[in-house]
This record gives sequence, structure tokens and C-alpha cells, in this order.
Amino acid sequence: MKTRVRNWRSAAGIGALVLAVACAPADAPISPPPASAEARFAYLTYSGSDLIFDLPLSGGQARNPILAGYYPDPSIVKVDEDYYLVNSSFTHYPGIPVFHSRDLINWTQIGNVIDRPDMLDFSGLTVSRGVFAPTIEFHDGLFYVINTCVDCGGNFIVTATDPAGPWSDPLWLPHVGGIDPSLFFDEDGKLYILNNDAPEGEPLYQGHRAVWIREVDPESFAQVSEPVVAVNGGVDLSQKPVWIEGPHLYKVDGKYLLSAAEGGTGPQHSQVILTAESPLGPFTPHPDNPVLTQRDLPEDRPEPITSVGHADFTQDSDGNWWAVFLGTRPYQGNEYNTGRETFLMPVTWENGIPRITAPGDVIPHVIDRPALPAQPGAPLPLTGNFTYTDAFDEEALPLHWLTVRIPSEDGYRLENGELVLEKRAEGVGNPGHPSFLGRRQQHMNAEAYTEVLFVPGDSDDEAGIAAFQNDAAYYTLGLSLDEDGAPVVRLRKRASVDTDPDGEIITEVPALAAPGEPLKLKIAAHGPEVDFYQASPEGVWQPVALGEDGTILSTEKAGGFVGTLLGVYAQSDPD
Repeated sequence: MKTRVRNWRSAAGIGALVLAVACAPADAPISPPPASAEARFAYLTYSGSDLIFDLPLSGGQARNPILAGYYPDPSIVKVDEDYYLVNSSFTHYPGIPVFHSRDLINWTQIGNVIDRPDMLDFSGLTVSRGVFAPTIEFHDGLFYVINTCVDCGGNFIVTATDPAGPWSDPLWLPHVGGIDPSLFFDEDGKLYILNNDAPEGEPLYQGHRAVWIREVDPESFAQVSEPVVAVNGGVDLSQKPVWIEGPHLYKVDGKYLLSAAEGGTGPQHSQVILTAESPLGPFTPHPDNPVLTQRDLPEDRPEPITSVGHADFTQDSDGNWWAVFLGTRPYQGNEYNTGRETFLMPVTWENGIPRITAPGDVIPHVIDRPALPAQPGAPLPLTGNFTYTDAFDEEALPLHWLTVRIPSEDGYRLENGELVLEKRAEGVGNPGHPSFLGRRQQHMNAEAYTEVLFVPGDSDDEAGIAAFQNDAAYYTLGLSLDEDGAPVVRLRKRASVDTDPDGEIITEVPALAAPGEPLKLKIAAHGPEVDFYQASPEGVWQPVALGEDGTILSTEKAGGFVGTLLGVYAQSDPD
């Protein structure tokens, strides 16, 4: 945790106020400081404390998930002694985070695949569209990420010699439809693309999908063979399986293994295996499917890990197999605000197929570490309980910070150890590009707080801290003015697309700071409830509102595929 002694009263707004007081006649009125065009944030401190992360560890153990918070749809590749992992990011920008590890436990974000505004266009998209499940591969010195931009171009491939970037501009694949494409480089040099798409003919039921496969040219990616259906519906079409997706193809001991998710991304999620003698099939479902699920366990089990699936496999240098996959940690029912997280489990082989869980197996919160040389923990903690402060004293915003959709211009800067955010007319509930930056909520019990210097010009100006799931599911806690021009802290809430994009004002209380003075604001999440506080820089936290409904930020209620971001915002007229 970084600490800095700040002299906020050297800031322009404070300086103007001090000068006005010093120079004004004794009986002259004191002019208020001029309104701010920008909000200045001194830091953002995030703290998380979940009971499962208090479980003791021995020297040979590690925590699950390995990436806590909104890191869904993991894909992994091993290159020499290094492992690289990518996740979905939908319309958050920068997109598709890239992680590196040498022990499969400690991960460091080294880049983002989508990190230039001209790579993709998310304009007008809701938060859970954009880039879905990516696949990362490595072949002949080149890294590949294949992905779908949903409602923004379709399937594409980008490449890089360094996974930290830069990545190439997208090469679009108009002959590959649907979502969740993946690549398979065979030993004979041939390249295949798999993807989820509609089945042949008319779907037989809601959720009836298929996995398709075709050979493509390794250089141009042009189609070489006609696509064929590798999986129709799922492992047993008579049972009406739904949402077969996220396919990956492997070759093990001369046999081709197709692994795919089945059952949707909720509690019925699972992973299934099919086998073939040829990369184009025909593929035969293994009789012992699924090889990963938690849907067969009691719903009332303590501290559950649910909705597991969308796995990808890798092998360590000793020949041991491992799987990364997504899962969720609900605080009640199927409600969680942290999104879908990345878990790790060892893989065993039974009857020629990889198995992650057997029927009745519970995915543990503590696992045995891989027998790999342990590496130091990452600068940014990604699992366990921790407190971390972004002090905004680097040259660039840290890689784990996100905004919504791809901006035409940044609208922020780092200056003198502060994050300076311009106020925009687009509010947090606006489907454009609001002036909002945030980081993932990684714990069901989490706090985020900041110190803001902002002088509102009128009651439409706000700047502060936000808990944002999507445009229609958020809380903002901001410094503003009331109709009489007095400084207030205003709490807004939006819980539905059918409500005002500006949000409902829950409460408005006098600010504990005079105009031109800094103010501290805090959001504290406790599973299904959220508390909101304010304080002067030297004062103690005072409640603004307690016990507000946190379930509006859950995937179950807010919908979509993302998790909550905690961050800062600045806006002028929300209309």
C-alpha cells in the first residue's frame, strides 16, 4: 500500500479561496471558488475480506479462485516454462486482459489485447456485448488470439510476437459465424477453427446450438474445407442440451479430444468431452460426461462454488494436466456481484479422457499447488484478502483499470499523483462513454474509498465514487450542490432499463466539506447489502445510507455476463 502526504490546499480551487479571504476587506462577502471542469482524485483504496480467504494455507497449498472477481472464460497456453492466460471483457476497455505466470498460481497482468481505440468499435452496445470468450494459442513464434466482437463485426484474429503487445489489428473472418471461435494447430501443419453457431436447419428448441469445425489456411485463414458439425446440441440431443459453446480441440496419444461447455453459464453449467480419430470428426460423446460440474450438489451447501465450466486445459513440464475454468461464488441463491471468476484444478485421466470433477466432488477453495517453482506474488493481488491503493503516481493508468466502451478520447490524465477526470454530460447510465473509470470488485465483502477535490457549478454537476454493473444497474455517491447552492453528497441508484438513466436519488445529505475542500467517499459491500459513507480528510466516516440493496448489482438481477466495477466518475448535466 502506497502512502503520500498531500497538501490539497495548494490546488487551484483552494488557492483561489485562500487568496480571496486574504485580500478581501473584512466586511466583503467571500466569493466561492470557480466551478471545476474536472474532478481530481487523490487515490482509490480497495479492500476485500471474505471468510473463504481466511482459510489457512500450508506451504504446498494455494487459493481458489486464482483470479478473483470478474475474469470469465479463461483460455491458457504454455510456451516453454511460461503460461499465458486471457479472459473475456465484453465492452469494457481496454479489453481482453493478458496474464503471465510460471507456477499457475501467481499471475501478473502484462497487457490487454484490445488497447487501441481503432481496433474495435463498441459504440451503442450494452455492457455485456462486445468481446466474448477469447482463445489464446502459440505457434511457430507467434501468439494468436481468436475472438468474437458480438454486434460489432463478428469473428476475428489478432497476433503478436510478445503477448504483452502490441497486438495486430483484427483480421476479420467473415466465413466463420456464431461465437466462441478457437484455433487448433495439428502436428501436420494444418490449422482448424472451431466455433459455436446455429445448428443445421431450424433449431429444435430454445438453446439448441452446434459446434462447427473447418480447416483454414495457416497464413490467410481462408476456408480450406467446408464446415462440418462436430457437436449437434450437446452430448445427448434427446435430452435437449442447451448452449454448447467454448469449444477447444486437443490431440492426445493420437486421438482428438473436443472439450466444450454445456448447459449455459448458470448453475447447470458443465464441461463435456467428445473424441474422434480425425480433427473433422465424427466426434463421439464420452459416456462418462460431464467431466466438470457442480450442478449435482445440494444448493444449500456452505460457501458454494457454482456455475463452473468453460474449461481450457494445459500441461506442465512434468506431464501433469491442469484446467482453468470459470465459476462463481454466490452470497445467497444465485446472486453474486463479483462476476464469473477463474479457477484452477488438477486433471486426472480416466478411460482416455481428462476429468476435473467426478460426480459429487466439491471444488475446493484451497488446492494443492502445482509442483512448479513458486514465483513471487504479483504487485497487484488477484486473490485472497488484501488492501491495495492505486496512488495514481505512475505515467499511465494501471492495466487493471477499465472504462465503458472504447473512448474517442481519454477524458482523463494522471497529473501530480492524481487522477484528473473531466466532467461530461454523459452520465453513468448513459449508453455512450461516461466519464467513469473503475476496477473489479473481487470480494463479496469489499470496500472502496477515494478522496475527491471538485467544485460543482450547479446541482447537475457531480463527481465521486460508483459501483457499476451496467448502464441500468449502478450506484453513484457524488459531491454536488442542492437547489440552494449548498454542497451535498447525493446517492443515486438505477436498477432497471425501465427507469430513468440518471438514476433515482435515494438520499441527499450536507457534505462534510466546504466548497473547494476535499471530501472522502466510500462504498462498502457486504454480500447483498451496500453501505455508503463520507468524511472530511481528517474526520471519521459518517454514514450517508446503510443497508441499500446490493442485489441489484448481481448478475442474477442485472443480467449479462460481467461483474461489478468500483471506481470514480464525474458528470455535468446527466440529460
